[in-house]
Amino acid sequence: MATTFSRHDNPLLDFTGLPRFSDIRPEHVTPALDVLLADAQAAVERASQPTTPATWADVVEPVEQVSEPLSRAWNVVGHLNAVADTPELRAAHGENLPRVTEFWSSVGQNLALYEKYKAIAASNAYALLGSERKKILENALRDFRLSGAELPEAKKPRFAELQERQAALSKAFSDHVLDATNAYAYYATQETELVGLPEDAIAAAREAAERENKEGWKFTLHFPSYFPVMQYSENRALREAIYRAYVTRASELGPVYGGGKPEWDNTEIIAEQLKLRAEEAAMLGYRNFAEVSLAPKMAESPQQVMTFLEDLATRAKPHAQQDWQELREFAAGELGLADLQPWDMAFAAERLRQKRYSFSENEVKQYFPEDFVLKGLFKVTETLFGVRIRDDSAPTWHPDVRFFRVENADGTLVAQFYLDLYAREGKRGGAWMDDARARRRLGERDVQTPLTYLTCNFSAPVGGRPACFTHDEVITLFHEFGHGLHHMLTRVDELGVSGINGVEWDAVELPSQFMENFCWEWDVLGEMTSHVDTAEPLPRALFDKMLAAKNFQSGLGTLRQIVFSMFDMALHVDFDAAGGKSANDLAREINERYHVIAQAPFSRWPDTFSHIFAGGYAAGYYSYKWAEVLSADAYAAFEEAAQTGEGSVLDAATGTRYRREILEVGGSRPAMESFKAFRGREPSIDALLRHNGMAQPPAARQVP
Repeated sequence: MATTFSRHDNPLLDFTGLPRFSDIRPEHVTPALDVLLADAQAAVERASQPTTPATWADVVEPVEQVSEPLSRAWNVVGHLNAVADTPELRAAHGENLPRVTEFWSSVGQNLALYEKYKAIAASNAYALLGSERKKILENALRDFRLSGAELPEAKKPRFAELQERQAALSKAFSDHVLDATNAYAYYATQETELVGLPEDAIAAAREAAERENKEGWKFTLHFPSYFPVMQYSENRALREAIYRAYVTRASELGPVYGGGKPEWDNTEIIAEQLKLRAEEAAMLGYRNFAEVSLAPKMAESPQQVMTFLEDLATRAKPHAQQDWQELREFAAGELGLADLQPWDMAFAAERLRQKRYSFSENEVKQYFPEDFVLKGLFKVTETLFGVRIRDDSAPTWHPDVRFFRVENADGTLVAQFYLDLYAREGKRGGAWMDDARARRRLGERDVQTPLTYLTCNFSAPVGGRPACFTHDEVITLFHEFGHGLHHMLTRVDELGVSGINGVEWDAVELPSQFMENFCWEWDVLGEMTSHVDTAEPLPRALFDKMLAAKNFQSGLGTLRQIVFSMFDMALHVDFDAAGGKSANDLAREINERYHVIAQAPFSRWPDTFSHIFAGGYAAGYYSYKWAEVLSADAYAAFEEAAQTGEGSVLDAATGTRYRREILEVGGSRPAMESFKAFRGREPSIDALLRHNGMAQPPAARQVP
C-alpha cells in the first residue's frame, strides 16, 4: 500500500521557502504528485468550463497558480534524479513520469482551454494587457497548436501516447548512459602504467581504488578521470582501452569494450524516438520534426539552419585541414605515431601545444584553485551588473554543494543559487543550469525571487588539497553562470516570460557563451588565480602563451560542432528511421562530408548524444553555434568600450546596458529585439570569426 503524507509532512508540498533537500525521500514523490496533479487538474477543468469568463484573471492566472507548484516539485524530483541517483529515486521518478507527461499533454490538447486563450487574445481587454502578458498569450497559443489542441478528438489519444512514450524513452536513454558510465573501471596495478599522468589524476585514481579497498589505481569514464588519461598518458594501450569504452557506451558494443550490458544499448531507443517524432510532426501538419522544433525558435527553417552551418563549415575547413596536417606531421616526427589513431589525438594535441607554446594545460590548472576562481567569477558579475554575491545556507542534496545569494547594492535579495561542482557516481555527466524557481509577483508588494541550480562535473579535492580547475573548466563554469544570470537578474514579474522562461531555444545560449569571453582577459585572470602551492598569481608570460594558443586547433573544434549539429538536423529533416540505415551510419556519413578526420569504425557516439535524445535539443543542437554569433557580437561591445574608455572590458556602463536589454527582459520580447536594443543593429558573424581566429585564410605555420 502506498505511503500517505499530509501536506505539512511531505517536504515536496512545502513551498514556503527553499526546497527541503535534507528531508526529501523517494517515498514522498508519489503522494506529493497525487495532491499536485489533482489540484492542477481541478484548476484546468474550472478554467475550461463554458461559464468561466475568458479573462486573464479567471483563466490564465488560476491555471498558473496551481501548475507552478507542480512544476517546482517535479523539477526537484528530476534534479535529484540527475545529481543523486539511487534505485529507489529512479523508480519513483519513472513511476510518476507518465502521470506528469499525461497531465501536460492533456492541458496542451484541451480545446476548451485553448478557445479561452484565443478569446482573451481576441477581446477588447487584450489591448489593456501589458507587453509581457501579451507575449505569454502569444507563446501559449503557439504551444497549444504544437501540443495538438487543434487535432480531431479521435487523434488526440494517439498524440498523447506519443508524448508519454517519448518522455519514457528520453529517461531510459539518460539512465543507460549513466549506468554505462558508472559500470566501467580500469584498474592499473603497475606504476609503469601511469607514466605521463599528472600527480592529481594519479592521486584521484588511488583514492578511488582505496574507497573500494583495492590496490592500485582506478580510472573511470567520468570526465575528470577519463580525459587526463587521453591527454597525458604515455601508455598507448591504456588510452586505447579507455577510449574504446568511452565511445561505445550505451551501444551494442558496450559489453564488448566497456563492461556494459545489452539492455543499456540505446540503438533501438534512437530509432523509436525518431519514428515517434516523425509521426508527431505529420499529425501536426509539418513536413518533418525539424520544422516542429524550429516553430518556437529564432531560426525560420531547417534550410536556413543548414545554410548557416554549411557557410561556417566552408570557412572553417581550410583551418581544420591545416590543423590536421600539422598534428599528423608532429605525431609522426616527434612522437613516433605514424598511424595516428583516435585515442592518440588528445595526447598528440597536448604535446604539440606544449612544444609550440611552451606550456601544458596541467601547468595552467595549478593556478586555478576553486575559491579563487569563484572569487574572480563573482567580481566580474559584481563589477558589470551592480550586484553582490554572498555565501548563504540551505539544505542540499550532497555535502559538497554550496549555496549563495545575489543581492542588490543595498542588501536586498535578488536571487539565490546552488553550486554543485564535482563529479561523482550517481550524477549525470556534463554541466548545466536549471531553474528551481522563477521570479514572479506575489500580491501587490511581494516578489518571489529566482532560485537556480548550477551543476558541473569537475575534479573534487584530492589529498587535502583544494580542487583546481583546468582553464576549460573555468570557461565551463563561466558559461553555466551566464545561464544562471539570465534567470536570476530578470526584472520580469510574469512567470511565463521571467528569466529563461519563454526565451527562444537558439538564443538561450547567448548569455552563457557571452560570459566565456572574460576567461581570456588579463584584467580578469590576473585577479582570479593563485598557484595552489606557491600562491603566486598567473604570470603574464604564461597568460600570453595561453592567449597565443587560444585558437589552437579551432578549425577542428568548429568542424566537430558542425558534425554534431548537421547530424542532429539531418536526423530530423529527411532521415528514415525505418529504413536500412542506422543513426550511426548517418553519423559516419555526416562526419565524412564535413570533417577532415575519419571517425573510428567502432565509435557509437550518437548512443550517448543526450542533448538530442534526452535533453530537449532535438533539431536544436545548432543553437550553440547560432547563439555564438550573437554572444561574440554582444561581447564586441565591451571590447569597443575598452578601446574608447579606460582599457578594460569590465565596463560598468556597458554592463548596465547589457543587463537592462538582455538579462532583465528574459523572454518578454523576441531575442532579436533584445539584441538590437543592446547593439543598435542586427548581429554580424565577424566577431565570431575573429574570436575563433578564422577571420582570414589560415596563415602558414611551421610545425616544430
